[in-house]
Amino acid sequence: MSSDDDAVHTICPYCGVGCGLRLEAGEEPGDVSLKPWFDAPVNEGALCIKGGASTQVVDHDDRLTEPLIRENGEFREATWDEALTRIVDELESIRDEHGPDATGFFSSSKVMNEENYLLQKLARRYGTNNVDNCTRMCHASTVYTLRNSLGAGAMTNSMQDLKDAGDVFWIQGANPAEQHVIAHSNYFRQAALEGATLIQIDPHANKTTRDVDLHLQLKPGTDIPLLNVVLKTILEEGLYDEDFIEERTTGFDHLEATLADFDMQEAADTCGVPLEDIQEAARIYAEADNAAIFTGMGMSQHRCGVDNVQNEVNLALITGNLGRPGTGVNPLRGQNNVQGTCDVGAMPNVLPGYQEVDDDEAREAVEAVWGFEIPSEPGLTNVEISNAIGDSIHGLFVMGENPVMSEPDSIEVEERMDDLEFLAVQDIFMTETAEFADVVLPATSWAERGGTVTNTDRRVQRMRPAVDVPGNTRHDLDILCELGTRLFGEDGGFEFDGPEEVFEELRQVCPSYHGMTYDSLGLEGIQWPCYEEGDEGDQYLYEESFDTDDGLGEIRGVRHTEPAEVADEEYPLVLTTARLEEHYNTGTMSTRSPTLVRRTPENFVDVHPADAEARGIEDGDYVTLRSRRGEIVLEANVTEAIKEGVVWTTPHFSDARANTLTNDVLDPLAKIPEYKAAAAEVEPAKPPESADD
Repeated sequence: MSSDDDAVHTICPYCGVGCGLRLEAGEEPGDVSLKPWFDAPVNEGALCIKGGASTQVVDHDDRLTEPLIRENGEFREATWDEALTRIVDELESIRDEHGPDATGFFSSSKVMNEENYLLQKLARRYGTNNVDNCTRMCHASTVYTLRNSLGAGAMTNSMQDLKDAGDVFWIQGANPAEQHVIAHSNYFRQAALEGATLIQIDPHANKTTRDVDLHLQLKPGTDIPLLNVVLKTILEEGLYDEDFIEERTTGFDHLEATLADFDMQEAADTCGVPLEDIQEAARIYAEADNAAIFTGMGMSQHRCGVDNVQNEVNLALITGNLGRPGTGVNPLRGQNNVQGTCDVGAMPNVLPGYQEVDDDEAREAVEAVWGFEIPSEPGLTNVEISNAIGDSIHGLFVMGENPVMSEPDSIEVEERMDDLEFLAVQDIFMTETAEFADVVLPATSWAERGGTVTNTDRRVQRMRPAVDVPGNTRHDLDILCELGTRLFGEDGGFEFDGPEEVFEELRQVCPSYHGMTYDSLGLEGIQWPCYEEGDEGDQYLYEESFDTDDGLGEIRGVRHTEPAEVADEEYPLVLTTARLEEHYNTGTMSTRSPTLVRRTPENFVDVHPADAEARGIEDGDYVTLRSRRGEIVLEANVTEAIKEGVVWTTPHFSDARANTLTNDVLDPLAKIPEYKAAAAEVEPAKPPESADD
């Protein structure tokens, strides 16, 4: 996989597929061009529209290039010494007055494993486990369930073995054709062309729907009753794997008891899907030689997200579809390093390698490497941190995240940001969150930094810098090392000379990364777990046993939990949200890309024709979309792609911010917000001023 030119091999900064690409620096500072990497292990040279446009943000005019300090309500440029001194003074002052748990730290899935490792280490050296990352907003319930029921919070299989061996792909709450485009085109679609059957369960017909054999268009928030129909059909028709259940699982009796009095017709009516269609899907999955489940945020972003994913685990376990190629339960991760950010311990309840912070033995093993005591009580999640501002939280350090855009009920989030005693933001652009900061640190873009990232199927890969940092920016890793050294002294554990040194310490404390070195990662990467040097990693997990205390996979029956808000007279519609192919999360990068903005320049809402007609709305009209938390004005797209009684919009645009409307109720176990179901109404509106310009 060598190259005969000077192009640098690195990884796309957008979704979690982990596509490889090559970058070549131009003659001008910041000028970089993209070249295909035909031997890249995941994508073999293919890129989606976002990957193809990824270099457009590197030398963008909006890049932050100097540290900023707020004085008298206005930002002024500052030296690095001024900015870092201010941060250290404020963090120490808050800790002295209120204690270490009065500060929260937000890590980022857009930066490297090494940088996330340093930030969570810094938080714990500061004295708190109040550190979290954006997985709390996307797949926290998936990680929680897979860890507890199977052993590891990640894809059980890999894209390659799924394509090679999978007969049936069960895609629930995910839209890979838009959100994981290369995974869909290179793996899902190719498998379908070779005879695999694709089943999709989603309230919204989308680009994935075009390639599936069966689409079950359910009402938002009814995944549990639909899966319970599937499970009961399999039980009643004897389609389960009795030997696998007996030898490798526990809890089957609980599932049987849960479904004993379950009414399948009533459940199908609740879902809004014909019973015979659900049962047909059940038989297709259960009778396959190898069936794989792919799960997305349509499953996880509910107040019952843990139970949603548990029912997918139940389905895989009772049919024996785990522990071999072409099977498993496989979350499609949203950001290019959201898997790695969790792996390295940037979460309030776990240390690197998902070792529980309240496990004395695990904590002591990490303390032996770090040289300081780690708090034993789990900290607050990011939403809990935001909710506690003005009460127990007084300071916040945010690296590469944008909670004002990403968290639900965002008007309340904005108001709470004003209540902080101190906010520091480290980013490449002046985000909606940075606008509230006391100190803003200019960081590096994906094309300017090196380190490792971990993709959706556990592949740890190296990113390599292609261009120098612009202006007076600094590498995120260098910022964190200096900040840690200023806070804790030269013997405080933050004296590192580059990302490889950080990775060497990371693999000491993270068992699943222990056997990896920078040299062994090469251009192919390694899929964890990799326990000893020389190991090649695992394409699929659980061949012989699960990584649970007793080695058994946990089956646990679950019952339907309605969304916290249901349609009523005042808000008769259900609002749900999802991402677009050409945009990305809070839009910080993608809405600055001319190519991507040209495809979709502003937000819109999908409305069913019957709902539109009842309200006097025509396609292309501007409408007010409102919930109990606020309202936004955006264009209506009248379409049968959405189910009647449901409206659908995207989270990418700051001027019509979907999270103004979403509900901040949390899953009680995973603490993930319920983005996917909120009571709403839509009505005609005048176009916003910008639409007339």
